[in-house]
Amino acid sequence: MERKIITTGDGSKTIQLVDWNEQYHSIHGAIQEAKHVFLTNFLKFKQQSEQCTIFEMGFGTGLNAFLTSQVAKEKELKVKYHSLEAYPVQLSEIKELNYREILQDSLDEFTQLHTSKWDEPTLINPFFQLKKIQQTLEVWENRENYYDFIFYDAFGPRVQPHLWTTAIFEKIYSVTKCGGVFLTYCAKGQVRRDLESVGYKISRLPGPPGKREMLMGVKPIK
Repeated sequence: MERKIITTGDGSKTIQLVDWNEQYHSIHGAIQEAKHVFLTNFLKFKQQSEQCTIFEMGFGTGLNAFLTSQVAKEKELKVKYHSLEAYPVQLSEIKELNYREILQDSLDEFTQLHTSKWDEPTLINPFFQLKKIQQTLEVWENRENYYDFIFYDAFGPRVQPHLWTTAIFEKIYSVTKCGGVFLTYCAKGQVRRDLESVGYKISRLPGPPGKREMLMGVKPIK
């Protein structure tokens, strides 16, 4: 499949999958989309606690993890971040992305995210521990971890419909803590209904530039 690096609307770059007409991030702005969908809402809805756990579906370029690591360090919030990725991005592509320059990553933590070992916890900074899991969501099994936040950042239903099914959402719901928050850029009606059917209480939130809405789900406290 042909892949190329493109510049998005806010000047940050992303990877385009030409055959699918799909990008890893919004063409309106990779960094601003990631901040709006995940980081802003993470800070808004997190509990008053000094630590939290996050599960991300789709490590991809590592942008969401990178932004979260910066926020964790800035806020002195201890974060354990587990990210699932079946098809890792090549380091040659990562070197072409300009997130380090835009976000002023003087310690080069962005590169460390990508060079850390798979399936092993790695301390990126004193407040951010990353564990990348190289596995498909369909076969991934969680036996010990339950998450305060779900960052659901798979490619959209148009190109990866198998990742937006009720069965998949049941699996994600089962590893969400009671009171935990599910976040995704996708706002399709069927996705909303399926998330509600597995138990999440769903709200529509304002979307990032170029998108009217996004979805947030909360797992009720029993």
